[in-house]
Amino acid sequence: MIKSNKLIVYFFLAFCMFFLCCKEDAKKVIKTEPVTFTKEGALTIFKTKTDSILVNLDIEIAQSDYEYETGLMYRKSMEEKQGMLFIFLDIRHHNFHMKNTEFPLDIIFIDENLKIASFQKNAKPFNENSLPSKVPIQYVLEINAGLSEKWQLGIGDQVEFTKIP
Repeated sequence: MIKSNKLIVYFFLAFCMFFLCCKEDAKKVIKTEPVTFTKEGALTIFKTKTDSILVNLDIEIAQSDYEYETGLMYRKSMEEKQGMLFIFLDIRHHNFHMKNTEFPLDIIFIDENLKIASFQKNAKPFNENSLPSKVPIQYVLEINAGLSEKWQLGIGDQVEFTKIP
């Protein structure tokens, strides 16, 4: 009798363990806050020959390794008069990509004298191909695709920016 009670207890414990181990975990929903624009400065682009203002933008500034790597990733969009300015410590060829970037961009490469040096226009979302600066530069401005054409930006146009303290 004692052996059969022990046997029943063992079967019961085995059944409970099997049931608990095989039970499907409830799906956990992890909610993340959307990444939103934070104004950290202002940027103006001038036509070099006429000194006329082509556009004024609110900018976010990337100047750390983490900010360089993430840029505009994981965002759904950006307003027309917004951009992200990357400020590098070195002057060299820089390469960008569109990994995890959900909307198309114009990438404007700017030299150490704050003059537009080259473009990568209409960079495609999620494209991981390298988008090179073509020449040594120190700054990069990312704006919505098509705006460099709309604003008639050109090589040699002058850029000025200020940071919000």
